[in-house]
Amino acid sequence: MRLGVRIGQGCARLLDEKMRGLDCKRLELDEIWGFIGKKMAHVKECDDPTLGDVWTFCAIDADTKLVPAFRVSSTRDHYNTNAFLRDLASRLNNRVQISTDAMNAYEEAIEFAFGSEVDYAQIVKSYASEDRRYENPERKYSPTRITASQKNWIQGSPDPNLVSTSYVERLNASTRLHVRRLSRLTLAFSKKKENFEAAVVLNFASHNFVKTHRSLKMTPAMAAGVTRDFWSYGDLVEAVS
Repeated sequence: MRLGVRIGQGCARLLDEKMRGLDCKRLELDEIWGFIGKKMAHVKECDDPTLGDVWTFCAIDADTKLVPAFRVSSTRDHYNTNAFLRDLASRLNNRVQISTDAMNAYEEAIEFAFGSEVDYAQIVKSYASEDRRYENPERKYSPTRITASQKNWIQGSPDPNLVSTSYVERLNASTRLHVRRLSRLTLAFSKKKENFEAAVVLNFASHNFVKTHRSLKMTPAMAAGVTRDFWSYGDLVEAVS
């Protein structure tokens, strides 16, 4: 685990250095839930304050599939949302269109980070009653069905045909698949925050630099012009060591 943390911290430095001056045009934002040590309902006052819920904010470029920024935090409050959006805005060269879900903190944080230089819309989804999942035991652990969705204009002039969170939701699914600490039913959850952060950053570094995207036929970093070459995991480890 010490090796994993060291490589993860190196990947964090690499991403911070490389994810600069980006020409993204369309970004999708979301958060993915997990927990460290124990779920929040079981945390006691005497426990380590890092235990409990953990949220990973992430952004994805819909065109290149690059993940330009992410943030691991214990809450989805205004402070962490603002910090995530300020970091994201600092990495971009140009005006972008942003799509998110209807989380309240996004609207204020995006205005604070981008000012008037952004086109922003939300996609609001309505879900079936939670009780319906338990009518069929086979669906007990399945996601709740979406019954309707609506696109809401928030700021600027977003293209309504491009308002979507499909790519970032697919990224969340891939993240849960590759980072077993984020599996919903697992004994592989992280016991320490630093281990969780290292696993997440290693996943996003490999996503950007190592994994060839099936439709792009290249890595997201190549598609975004961050690097010209395919990287192996050995190249990644060598770059951060």
